[in-house]
Amino acid sequence: MKFNYKNDRGTLRPIIPIVLCNKDSKLGYHVLVDSGADMCLFDIKIATELGLDVKSGKIKEVVGVGGKSSIFYLHKITIEVGGWPFEIEAGFMENVGLRTMPYGLVGQKGFFEKFIVKFDLLKEEIELKNREAKK
Repeated sequence: MKFNYKNDRGTLRPIIPIVLCNKDSKLGYHVLVDSGADMCLFDIKIATELGLDVKSGKIKEVVGVGGKSSIFYLHKITIEVGGWPFEIEAGFMENVGLRTMPYGLVGQKGFFEKFIVKFDLLKEEIELKNREAKK
């Protein structure tokens, strides 16, 4: 699967569309494919829209690049990428989808373990190969 980079306020970024699923709820969402992110993180409001009881999830802590610590809650959900569904464990926390970054993050656990990811900035393209399809 190939996706074009998106122009985000003058900066090209590997932002792709996915669908988040929980039981009968589905929600389209754009995410930044972030090789530096340890796991997938989405805004807490997304969890509410999916019908999750956010604070019933396992509490974890993440420290960002600037050293700021934030609390998030882990939940099992399904994500669909290019029509392929994958069950993952994702974190939900306050302020992931701010004005400065109005999308979630997909990272190492839950995304990079599912795909072989190729970034090509010069072609403005990101390519994903489903690891499960190779088995």
